[in-house]
Amino acid sequence: MAERTTAGGATVPRLTPRAREIAAAARELLEESGPDRLTMRTLADRLGIKAPSLYKHFPDKHAVEVELTAQLLTETAEALEAVEARAPGSLDALADAYRDHALAHPHLYRLATERPLPRAELPAGLEDRAALPLLRACGGDIDLARATWAFAHGMVILEIHGRFPDDADLGAAWERGLKALHP
Repeated sequence: MAERTTAGGATVPRLTPRAREIAAAARELLEESGPDRLTMRTLADRLGIKAPSLYKHFPDKHAVEVELTAQLLTETAEALEAVEARAPGSLDALADAYRDHALAHPHLYRLATERPLPRAELPAGLEDRAALPLLRACGGDIDLARATWAFAHGMVILEIHGRFPDDADLGAAWERGLKALHP
């Protein structure tokens, strides 16, 4: 999410241009090397600056990670909203879009989902926005939506970590899991 709304209703950029540049470099580094390689020092090296210069824009590594988590949630929301517009109520289409986005960005997905979600530090309403298409496809049943998300997340993270045998038919597993939750 690139903007925020002030109390007066005006929209202003959430990040400065330099902070956006730093976040973009952090994302590139993350996507190339994984969460363990994302450090303030490697980020500064990527940008050709000294690490202390980063702290003018992000107070610490955690703040960079929060920004990247916000990017994942924003992109997930956009992907699910686009699918919902094309195929309203299609749980299969939502699940496919969720899986496709996660697998296209496995390191970002891991960074954002393998640790506690920094809810208080994310842009207001972003988590809800990312969840709403699924909640609507589940007829407003929040428990069913949570169970469906847990299934989808479990499948995706196991796939990212290479935990399924090479001959596993993951498409069939997805279909079976969704049918079990949504007969």
